[in-house]
Parts: sequence; structure tokens; C-alpha cells
Amino acid sequence: MRVAGLELIDPRPVGGGDICRAFAARLRDGALVFAKTLADPPPGFFEAEAGGLDRLRVADGPPVPATIALADDGLVLEWIEPGPPSAEAARSFGRALGALHGSGGASYGADRPGYVATVPLDNNPTPDWPTFHAERRLRPALRMAVDRHAVSEPDAGAIDAVIERLAELAAPIGPPARVHGDLWAGNLHWGSGGEVWLIDAAAAHDGNSETDLAMLALFGAPLLDHVMAGYDTVTPRATGWQSRVALHQIHPLLVHAVLFGGGYGSRAGAAARAALAGGG
Repeated sequence: MRVAGLELIDPRPVGGGDICRAFAARLRDGALVFAKTLADPPPGFFEAEAGGLDRLRVADGPPVPATIALADDGLVLEWIEPGPPSAEAARSFGRALGALHGSGGASYGADRPGYVATVPLDNNPTPDWPTFHAERRLRPALRMAVDRHAVSEPDAGAIDAVIERLAELAAPIGPPARVHGDLWAGNLHWGSGGEVWLIDAAAAHDGNSETDLAMLALFGAPLLDHVMAGYDTVTPRATGWQSRVALHQIHPLLVHAVLFGGGYGSRAGAAARAALAGGG
């Protein structure tokens, strides 16, 4: 098979999420690679992921795989041999994540659009995070969820109330942080060398560090206590962070409602009510 113009020898399917087809394969020179492809991808889909990986490649930050080939039909990356999670790797990753978050720019957003799975993200920069999160994340995701009948009217009302009070509910807000933007457990790749690699970076932008941290907690990242112990040695969490976890989980839950339906819409509504009540 061919992906991004490269011939892949002896491809075998590997876990790559619910959206793309993913393979381990070898190139003609024998190098082992990871490749992913998608039939009829939306415009700029794989470019967003490759650009996101580049964006996250910062000094002292978590390692990210190198891009070998990129085209409209797919992406080929270096192969990272998987390994088991460990407390030492988790603490080291926490420190690296703190360094990544500390390398943001002067505004909130990015230089190109992004994606969470196939859901598009508007990354046009704004000078303040509440405007960015309300207009680039929550309103578009809520609109899509409502259009797909994936969120009830009362839940949508609770989310609207969060949007109206976002600046108040999110305070204090630090300077722009370089964030992954979709940092659930499946986007942490535990390598055999004792490092935790960041993958699937199409949502990377300069945003709010608490967004990444809340996403890690949402679906249960391994050894999260050790991750956060390492993180706090580099970038201590702001006072009251526990009360803002639910706030930062609304958007990923809305995206899941758009993609998968089920109970994610009601979970987004519950998170909105928790945020309004000041509870994590």
C-alpha cells in the first residue's frame, strides 16, 4: 500500500483511534514507521496534525514523533516502540508538560485551523482566553451538537450560561500556554525508552494550561497523580484549579457528543452545571 507517496511494506493494523486507519509498516530501506490514512479526509486534516506536532516540539517539552511524509491522503511518522507506563516516566512527563505549557506566545490561538478527530477547530487568535474559548470552541461545538440533536435544550441552556460567565468562572487565567488541546490518555504514547510521547496533535494551539490538565483527568490517564506531581515542580497549578476542572471538560464532551452521541451531551450539561456551581 502507499500512504503520503511512500510505499509501505508488510503493513499491519495497529490502534489508531476511532477515526483513521493506522498501520505499522516498513519502508524500502527497512525503517519501521507508523502510518495513518483516512478516506475523504476534510481539508487540511493531516496538515493540521503534522503542524501540531511541529508546534509541540519545544525545548525540554515532551518528545513528539518526527514527520517522514505528509500528503492529503495520510501521514507517515517515525515508529516509537511502545513500553509500559511507569511512575518515573509519568513524573518526567509532568515536568516536560509544564515546560511545554510555559512556552506559549502572546495571544490565544494558532497559525492554522485544527481538528479534534474530524471536528474542525477555528484557531484565529484572540487577545484573551475567554473570548477564544467561547467563540472558537464552545459556541461552535454547541451549535454542532444542537444541530445533531446530541444535546438537550436544558443542557444547551446550561452551557450557554457558562459561556456568558466564562471570564468570571475561568479566573485566574495565566498567560497563553502552548497546549496539546486534545490531551486524553490515548494521545499519550508510553515509549520503551521510558518517555511519554505526545501524538495526535491536530488541536495544538496557545491556550489555557488547565484545558490540557482537565482533559488528562476526563478519561483517566495512567499514573495521573505522578504526572501532576512532576508538573507542579515546574508550573504549579493556580489556586482553586479543582473548581475549574468541569469548566474545561465541557468542550471535549461536546465534541464527543457531536462524534458519537450517546450520553456525552448530558455529560456536557452536567459539567456545565458543575462549573456554574464552582465544582470540579
